[in-house]
Amino acid sequence: MDGFLALLSTYGYAVLVLVLFLGASGVPLPVAVSLIAAGAASARHILQPGLAFTFALSALLLGDTALYLLGRSTGWWLLGILCRLATNPEACILHSAQAFYRRGRITLVLAKFLPGVGVLAPPLAGSMKMGLRQFLSLDLLAVSLYITAYGGVGYLSADLLAAAMRRLHALELGLKGLLILGVIAYLLYRARLFWKQSRLSVPRVEVQELARIIEAAKPRQVPIRDVRSHGYYDPGAVRIKGSRRVEPNNLLASLQDLPRGQVIYLYCT
Repeated sequence: MDGFLALLSTYGYAVLVLVLFLGASGVPLPVAVSLIAAGAASARHILQPGLAFTFALSALLLGDTALYLLGRSTGWWLLGILCRLATNPEACILHSAQAFYRRGRITLVLAKFLPGVGVLAPPLAGSMKMGLRQFLSLDLLAVSLYITAYGGVGYLSADLLAAAMRRLHALELGLKGLLILGVIAYLLYRARLFWKQSRLSVPRVEVQELARIIEAAKPRQVPIRDVRSHGYYDPGAVRIKGSRRVEPNNLLASLQDLPRGQVIYLYCT
């Protein structure tokens, strides 16, 4: 915090814009902490509150819009990249999509306050073909609330934060040690998950084999389900003959329509 305040004192609004834009664009930077620091800097007259708010608003809007446009043009490819750091990338995408599918507008407005969803909401809005004008109006409200909340905390508690930072200096070595231990524990945890996932075996069938199965029976007698997600599914796209569309976000509701006692073939992108 105090290091960021020093950067603000030296480079002014440029460092604030850079950090916020990169954070909104998906780079893992502490955006909320930066806004708190900017609020504290405004209280100490290092920054002007009005200009700090304007620059922060512009940076976050630009970053969100960039992700929205990328999500609109690349489908869920970008979401896959943003979810790579998650324990389960597929669940990361699916759960975020479920939240957006059910409450798209509210999710977009509150996304920045929800861990793990904030950076996914703009590309989700793009991949689900939300209009640009609607996205910008909702994102403007979301960003304004976000800046006001965290910047306001920094502005109103500048003296308290300064006292806390002075106390934290005395614990600096201990905090560094805990951070190192935390990183090691996280790496070990990820290695264990990777080892467990590598032992799982998902039944698969080759395209040629499935084609022979379909040819040997009537297409409608072979239960095939198209489970492609929003970002990859085009209603006008070519599908396997006889397959039925199953919406991944409504998977539980679709279970009752699946045949019992038969092998069901699923395909996606």
